[in-house]
Amino acid sequence: MIEITLPDGSIKEFDKGITPMGVAKTISEGLARNVISAKFNNTIVETTTPLSTNGSLTLYTWNDKEGKTAFWHSTSHIVAQALEELYPGVKLTIGPAIDNGFYYDVDLPNGTISEKDFPKIEQKALEIARGKHDYKMRSVSKADALKFYKDQGNEYKVELIENLEDGTITFCDHDTFTDLCRGGHIPNTGIVKAIKILSVAGAYWRGDENKPQLTRVYGISFPKQKELKEYLELLEEAKKRDHRKLGKELELFTFSQKVGQGLPLWLPKGAALRERLENFLKKAQKKAGYEMVVTPHIGQKELYVTSGHYAKYGEDSFQPITTPKKDEEFLLKPMNCPHHCEIYNTKPFSYKELPKRYAEFGTVYRYEQSGELHGLTRVRGFTQDDAHIFCTPDQLDQEFKNVIDLSLYVLGSLGFDNFTAQVSVRDLDNPDKYIGSVENWEKAEQAIINAAKEKGLDYVIESGEAAFYGPKLDFMVKDALGRQWQLGTIQVDYNLPERFDLTYKGSDNEMHRPVMIHRAPFGSMERFIALLLEHTGGNFPLWLIPDQAIVLPVSEKHEKYAEKVLKSLENNEIRALIDNRNETVGKKIREAEMNKIPFMLVVGENDEIANTISVRRHGGEDLGAITIEQFNDLVTKEINSTLKSF
Repeated sequence: MIEITLPDGSIKEFDKGITPMGVAKTISEGLARNVISAKFNNTIVETTTPLSTNGSLTLYTWNDKEGKTAFWHSTSHIVAQALEELYPGVKLTIGPAIDNGFYYDVDLPNGTISEKDFPKIEQKALEIARGKHDYKMRSVSKADALKFYKDQGNEYKVELIENLEDGTITFCDHDTFTDLCRGGHIPNTGIVKAIKILSVAGAYWRGDENKPQLTRVYGISFPKQKELKEYLELLEEAKKRDHRKLGKELELFTFSQKVGQGLPLWLPKGAALRERLENFLKKAQKKAGYEMVVTPHIGQKELYVTSGHYAKYGEDSFQPITTPKKDEEFLLKPMNCPHHCEIYNTKPFSYKELPKRYAEFGTVYRYEQSGELHGLTRVRGFTQDDAHIFCTPDQLDQEFKNVIDLSLYVLGSLGFDNFTAQVSVRDLDNPDKYIGSVENWEKAEQAIINAAKEKGLDYVIESGEAAFYGPKLDFMVKDALGRQWQLGTIQVDYNLPERFDLTYKGSDNEMHRPVMIHRAPFGSMERFIALLLEHTGGNFPLWLIPDQAIVLPVSEKHEKYAEKVLKSLENNEIRALIDNRNETVGKKIREAEMNKIPFMLVVGENDEIANTISVRRHGGEDLGAITIEQFNDLVTKEINSTLKSF
């Protein structure tokens, strides 16, 4: 007999050799029908894998992230079989699951795949799926594995196998198809009811541009056709909300090949929007006791060697800037924290003067690969709403909770109400990824967990997601389309204070090491604005939107009154403009709707006589004729309902 520990902590005895599916059947037939993947002792296994030792078992369904991973990876095998049958001579390489679906990289010696081919690939894949073929794993010797793929003439699989150890190689079979695979599949192909090929792209073998270019086939699959339909509708809505599209339409930002990839240019409306966001946070920070600092865009290479950033990022970042002086090298600033450490070091502090809270909207630079750049969400130059708090160990708990309060205020003021807090800790199996002592890491991780508990946050712990110098609390926000993003981060750091020899004099007159908190509620201005654009569809909160109202004179003879209305709005600090083009009011309204302007103020003869404005909301709601004072009150009330004081 063996003992199996289930997620609820219960321990059950089973005959040696029972499978995860067998365990599921002892719990309930309903669970067994829905189980599609399993993890045993932290290793993903098949639902048919015989269990021969004591251990912990977790069963996954489609509703679990791990279940979806197995489902999509299994579907990549089905699509690979379809490609083999449709494109004789195709060479398969790798086909992993990704965040949404899967891809398979293939070498097509005879032909190409285009969008018009998607339906036939989907049809063939579904035909295979309907066969309800079991996925079966088997061990293969290295010699047999090499022979199998050499006989096929598949140099890609041969290269993969040559880097594997004999005794660790497995094949997965279903129907007439065989693939080199580590495992992690659903029970059979019949569970897959809907398959969609989403796109094709070029991809270099193993990401090396000096190696052959392959065809990457992206797809997604579902256990119900209805779920595919809902997903495709979501994709269409996401296209409408794409921040690159909206940013261009609303004239917020642009990019220039002459300036360089990944370096955004902010247009007047976008720059004004950024400024409002900055001022909003600066006002809250001032109340919270932060002091603003400014640091340069470059620093000596030695600064980042000391901090550890050069060892972690140096080779993959912008290369050092040399000067006429021999052996003098500077780097474009990849992080603000080393500069803030040096600001702290300008004078001695006593425990009575702590905490010190330094804040900066600091622009940093990182060399992202061109294929990874994406609008404002992945750029090479971006501005962080960075701050670093230097405090005593006794102050850490309260300071961390204060930062949580500030982060929640920022998210709430901008409509991000659906979120989970993620406590990101070390990967204990890969200690070389991190700097600092185990003792300091344990203290820092526990401090974050305690703060999250005390603030009543809905939190999860994620192993391996910590920064290299310390653990962190990330706010994982769901947007209006249900997509999850990381917005805002708080990190505890015992390491940089040691590296920069930061000290303060304690009440015992001895020198002590401060603890450092890194925090950025926005994260980066660029990424935050991109996600805010997609979350709101460009309909920003009224306090933030570039143009809050537009005055639309019915004809030329009403322009003078329109100017008077505009002046009154400006006196009340309402951002407005006039559209006095020689166009119909209907056309002006349609264009104002497209530009996401919240209020359209139509002024004609009756309005001028009555000293009123005819107000129409974005979206079509007609508020009728009201006085300018009433409109001012309406705007003020709406802003105050969303923008609370910190």
